[in-house]
Amino acid sequence: MESCLKVKVGAVLLPGDVFTFIKTDTISLTESLKDEKIICGPGLRRNGDDVVVCKSGVLRHKNPNLYWVDSQQRRYVPVKGESVIGIVTTKSGDVFKVDVGGSEQASLSYLAFEGATKRNRPNVQVGDLVYAQFLIANKDMEPELVCIDSSGRANGLGVFGAGGLLFKGSLGLVRRLLTPQNEILKDLEKLYPCELVLGMNGRLWVRAATVQKTLIVANLLESSENMSAQQRRTLFKRVADGNL
Repeated sequence: MESCLKVKVGAVLLPGDVFTFIKTDTISLTESLKDEKIICGPGLRRNGDDVVVCKSGVLRHKNPNLYWVDSQQRRYVPVKGESVIGIVTTKSGDVFKVDVGGSEQASLSYLAFEGATKRNRPNVQVGDLVYAQFLIANKDMEPELVCIDSSGRANGLGVFGAGGLLFKGSLGLVRRLLTPQNEILKDLEKLYPCELVLGMNGRLWVRAATVQKTLIVANLLESSENMSAQQRRTLFKRVADGNL
């Protein structure tokens, strides 16, 4: 008889692992799911009452009931509801095609902008950056983006990016930066105030007071991913003292 293996949030999981959730801070690999609805994020897939691990990484949890696998992968897999930074590649009739870094491009209707109508079309050009949210994202349908929330407001979504720098990081770096009270961003704000847009697809956009400061901020963010807190503070201090 198979033993009941339990893992805590923060444990390393591998593709093919199968488990079910219980209310405590541990997860049983054999007990059946009878609790409140669990939301599976990136790296996890529901199969009846079971949850199947799709990629290797560390199990994470966000209250009340969201679980996902945190990994260092760079290829993005669209997930419904996630906000991403896309690049408009073509205009075809009433639909824009947007590169989001996945296996295929996503579609974005011109009506999916705040205040857009058939007469009042948004000013979107090929090459523009858009901050958008996935409305449809599954393996059987073309991904679809929108630049409005459920109430029809932009709420920060839409075309952006003038005068800034777009660069690519790992998906793990972006999720780390999006955590509340992130120490990297706190240290960065003290060094160089800047505007920062984070896409769940691993794309980051930054704009500081000058081009030089913008490049420095981008390099600091990329370098911070694999540093300890002490190493990061030392690096930031060297930059502040002008020793780089």
